[in-house]
Amino acid sequence: MPIMKIIETTIYQFKIPMIPFTIATGTMEYAQNVLIQIKTDQGIIGIGECSAFPMIVGETQLSCYNNAKDFAQFWKGKDPLDIPQRMKELDLIIAGNNTAKSAFDLALYDISAKVANQPLYQFLGGQQKPIESDLTIGIGTPEDMAAQAIEFVEKGVRMIKVKLGKAPKEDVERIRQIRTAIGPDIKIRIDANQGWAKEAALEVLTQLAPYAIEFCEQPMHKYYDDYLPALCAQSPVKIMADESVFTHHDARKLIANKACHSINIKFSKSGGIHEAIKIHDLAKANQIPCMMGGMLESRVALSAKMHFAMAMDNVHFYDMDTCLIGHTIDPVIGGVQFNGMHLSIGEAPGIGADVDPAYLRNLESCTI
Repeated sequence: MPIMKIIETTIYQFKIPMIPFTIATGTMEYAQNVLIQIKTDQGIIGIGECSAFPMIVGETQLSCYNNAKDFAQFWKGKDPLDIPQRMKELDLIIAGNNTAKSAFDLALYDISAKVANQPLYQFLGGQQKPIESDLTIGIGTPEDMAAQAIEFVEKGVRMIKVKLGKAPKEDVERIRQIRTAIGPDIKIRIDANQGWAKEAALEVLTQLAPYAIEFCEQPMHKYYDDYLPALCAQSPVKIMADESVFTHHDARKLIANKACHSINIKFSKSGGIHEAIKIHDLAKANQIPCMMGGMLESRVALSAKMHFAMAMDNVHFYDMDTCLIGHTIDPVIGGVQFNGMHLSIGEAPGIGADVDPAYLRNLESCTI
């Protein structure tokens, strides 16, 4: 069979309206996503999506959209099945910008799994397994957050992720009220999104410890990674690295310095599956469990994350609620399905998700 070639790529500004969502670094009014469709000369189309979170990754929907044009032009006529080489080329076009790159990575894996006539999880060497996600509460008043936690529990949520990082004293009160409201049996995870000063992190974590916190994500800014080893050694709450780990090189340095107890993998940070596998495997070799996380992706990229989580046996925590924390519409066809916070996905080849063409027709787009 002749070598498959990419003939064109269509790029969409995949904006999704949402209820405003607030974390320590800012508020998102809508999901700043970009969707791509890579078409091949053998009739197979690969779909990919990225979700820009500007105040964390330094990319916007528009920067991802414009970078995607350059990536698409460079890949024309090239083999989509040679994933390592294609992703290496994107790094030669521009450093970083991993969010934009992740959409292209997902599309390549979608094509490769479709060529193999396998669902992506099987293509990655995995098998079906049950996955239950947490559900996230954005930053608000302690009273409002506690009320939302009660609503979650009434809907059957068993793990709640709570955004913190605005002010330590208020954060402790937020957790006190939430724990009081929901009782001792619901898991609470917290995420400071780099919000606490390095001088305050240990004190606030010590004050939060009585409320049975499963772990704390990214307690202080990533430029304080050199302070993480001491915090890990002293904190009564386990530390999960998030913004501190974009690539497996970041993971390698943190693990070597005993600077985290676990790692949050996000395609928007790693640039997609190819690099995420490297992070996963390095963490596994060092007995550091991982979480599958995300930004504000639709069920397209969430489906890819579902496949990855099923295929990677060192992913032990699941923060896969991206389209449940404010999206007011869901234009995705097929893909991952929710039963409460339990996720499942079918056996369609590739990622197994698409977007309603009627929705796409109303989006700004270009074809390269």
